[in-house]
Amino acid sequence: MARPRRAQGGFTLVELLVALFVMAVLAGMAWQGVDGMLRTRSATQEAMDRTLRLNTVLTQWEQDLAALYVSAAVPALQFDGRTLRLTRSTEGGVQVVAWLLLDGAWWRWAGPATTRRDALQQAWLASQQLQGNETGLLRVIDQVGDWQVYFHRGNAWTNAQSTGDLVSRVAGGPAAAPQEQLPGGVRLVLALPAGPLTRDLLVPAQPE
Repeated sequence: MARPRRAQGGFTLVELLVALFVMAVLAGMAWQGVDGMLRTRSATQEAMDRTLRLNTVLTQWEQDLAALYVSAAVPALQFDGRTLRLTRSTEGGVQVVAWLLLDGAWWRWAGPATTRRDALQQAWLASQQLQGNETGLLRVIDQVGDWQVYFHRGNAWTNAQSTGDLVSRVAGGPAAAPQEQLPGGVRLVLALPAGPLTRDLLVPAQPE
């Protein structure tokens, strides 16, 4: 009598379909986890990059104000609500620097260094006509809704557009047309997506 043949091991079609379904579900869950981690990493990196850039820009802002240069040719520091203009000492002479809000971003423009009075006055005039495509104009921070500047005068923070005390002598030079006395400090307020940013800076005393 013939002995019965032993059934060979294997999977049925239903079992294979179930296994494939389970593997697909696990793969989808794994991909969602990986995608979530990648998105979190990307968002964290973007936030770190923005913070680093913001700190770099604010360092430049502080350096500009720390190097203020007072002359009889142009004002040393002036804010008109849109643009803050200043003259600062730099390698090769004096330059005009402008910080302004344009097209929802904060920009910095730096004119050429000069030792000539007329060239300094021309650079000051150019800083009043910035349109966004000038040489030396850099877009430093995006998504700036608004900005305000306050000057510290008379033991209080005041509107930077208000008139300050006048002085008739500048930087140890001869008597000249009166100019506004520099404030003791400058307060910067930027409206950023994460909330307002405020930075106070002491203005170095100028020689009489």
